[in-house]
Amino acid sequence: MKKVGVVLSGCGVQDGSEIHEAVITLLALDRAGATAVCLAPNVDQAHVINHLTGQQTRETRNVLVEAARIARGHVTDIQRAHAADLDALIFPGGFGVAKNLSTFAFKGVDCTVHGDVTRLCKEMHQDGKPIGFLCIAPTLAARIFGGEVQLDLTVGSDPEVAAAINKMGGRHVTCATGDIVVDAANKVVSSPAYMCAKSVSEAATGIEKLVAKVLEMA
Repeated sequence: MKKVGVVLSGCGVQDGSEIHEAVITLLALDRAGATAVCLAPNVDQAHVINHLTGQQTRETRNVLVEAARIARGHVTDIQRAHAADLDALIFPGGFGVAKNLSTFAFKGVDCTVHGDVTRLCKEMHQDGKPIGFLCIAPTLAARIFGGEVQLDLTVGSDPEVAAAINKMGGRHVTCATGDIVVDAANKVVSSPAYMCAKSVSEAATGIEKLVAKVLEMA
């Protein structure tokens, strides 16, 4: 049975993982007979957003604790994760990717990526194991690998984020909502999901294709 790391960035689209994307990923993995290993960094969120009003609150929340809501408590600190224990890795989107796993939301092309996220991605790549990136998550790949290899990546057709990916060293490929972009040489797969999707079913089409391709490559 293949073990796939699913890296979460909290719980909620505005300040953590996009919940639909995370759950569809977990469902697709389970239906394919793979074991999902949920991972998240044990750090405070950049900030907390009231998802009813869209306003920032004065709360402090922990990314690992919030990710446990999606994972039903079964989530591991990413610091303890290693490529040797996984067959593949997938990153659901959500602003938490750009706020908690990296600083892309605040610094754009000058962003940094969480140290253990960088380490694990590089370990997976060095071992020839596939990585999937959904929604805004391809910005992580561009930042992590841009100085070493130019990856084919997609966030759909968003011109601003596409330009940032190119500037960080990736190669953005325009992609329809329910489709995927495959960098076969580097075993990297990406899909726009809610960067473009107008409904959960539209997002699911691309996510399911991505999961299937990542498992095929594993």
